[in-house]
Amino acid sequence: MLDAFQTHIFATHLLDQKSVYLLACSGGMDSMCLGDLLVKSKIPIEIAHVNFQLRGTESKGDQEFVETWSKANSIPFHLCRAETEVYAQAKGISVQMAAREIRYAFFEKIRAERNLDGILLAHHEDDQVETIFLNLLRGTGIEGIYGMADKKGWLIRPLLPFSREEIRSYMDSRRLLWRDDSSNDKADYKRNNLRINGLPAIYSLGTDAKKNLLTSFQRLKDTGKAFGGLFETWQTTSIREESGYQYLPFAAIQYQPGAATLLYFWLRPFGFNSEQAQVIAEGLDQPKTGAVFQSATYSLHFDRKELILAPKDEDFIPVFISGSENEVILPEGRFSISRHNRPIPLDKNPIHAQLDESKLEFPLEIRSWQEGDRFNPLGMSASKKLSDFLIDLKVPLAKKRAVKVLVSGGEIAWVIGMRIADWAKCTPATQRIVYFKKI
Repeated sequence: MLDAFQTHIFATHLLDQKSVYLLACSGGMDSMCLGDLLVKSKIPIEIAHVNFQLRGTESKGDQEFVETWSKANSIPFHLCRAETEVYAQAKGISVQMAAREIRYAFFEKIRAERNLDGILLAHHEDDQVETIFLNLLRGTGIEGIYGMADKKGWLIRPLLPFSREEIRSYMDSRRLLWRDDSSNDKADYKRNNLRINGLPAIYSLGTDAKKNLLTSFQRLKDTGKAFGGLFETWQTTSIREESGYQYLPFAAIQYQPGAATLLYFWLRPFGFNSEQAQVIAEGLDQPKTGAVFQSATYSLHFDRKELILAPKDEDFIPVFISGSENEVILPEGRFSISRHNRPIPLDKNPIHAQLDESKLEFPLEIRSWQEGDRFNPLGMSASKKLSDFLIDLKVPLAKKRAVKVLVSGGEIAWVIGMRIADWAKCTPATQRIVYFKKI
């Protein structure tokens, strides 16, 4: 196994002899095997051990065993004595979850403080199978079948190609010692139950059952990678992004095979789950304009011909502008405010506004539009409901909440970015112009 281990870590550039790593060592068979392999391979390491204080003298014995081994091999030793049950109660989580959070936080703390090149974990092939089955039992997608990566961020798993049998054979043949964790023999936890009862039953179905499972998982992983490439192509060609909003035409998704999966991979980074993606996909058969789906920070809107993904707007606090200010900063961007004597070139861009200063009453107010707001758009003598005006402009529902207005003396002078009010426009009689321009 030593030769195979060295071939694996050096051929794949997983580890090298010029770096220093932190080995997470419980004292069990797997981590002690990895420790011995690393020492024999001349890979510089330091040791991190967590005493969770859950098994009384057993936990203390594990700590002393690992510390003794570290000293015997002249390896720096780092210890965390954790109040695991207290931590679990304080956070309202299971002891298992608490132990996981404690150990990974400790490992990263030591790695960062010591400026080490990675955290080595002793997960092996059988752990990988267990992880994949647990993911399947939770209702995973294809990525759950990938299992654990041999390297992800600072976490490195050099033993993934090796089975529990190979590890035990290596330890026995060299008469190496380790500590047995008695809790591993209890089927109380789901992973233990799977290892003790579930997987042996599956492996008993055929002599090649385990080998065939691993082969199938690898093929599915390759399929997932192929899908990832196809998804990126679809995303690039189908979704457009403008000013923080994303737009997906119905025609680009309605008749796509696996539409729910495509939607999930698109929306997942924005907090949507697979169940929502499935419901959204089903809604594409007969899209209902106005339907909205929410995550914690985003909303997805069914518009007339497309899906619109929009960030949730925080409540906008009104802004007041005195007669002397020269700029205003809004969520839409920064606007300069300048004052000019006529004449100046006419700016017809609706993103900007040129207003007759004599008709304005300072301070001006910028606020979100409200139901019941009315104004008379440029070119019209009569007022109309702002809600009707937005409908006429076909402003998507996703964008309506973000619309803001500039108010003078209680009257809307400008629907920002869309249209000024006719009463506030500049005329040949205008002497001074207030000019809002996005910069």
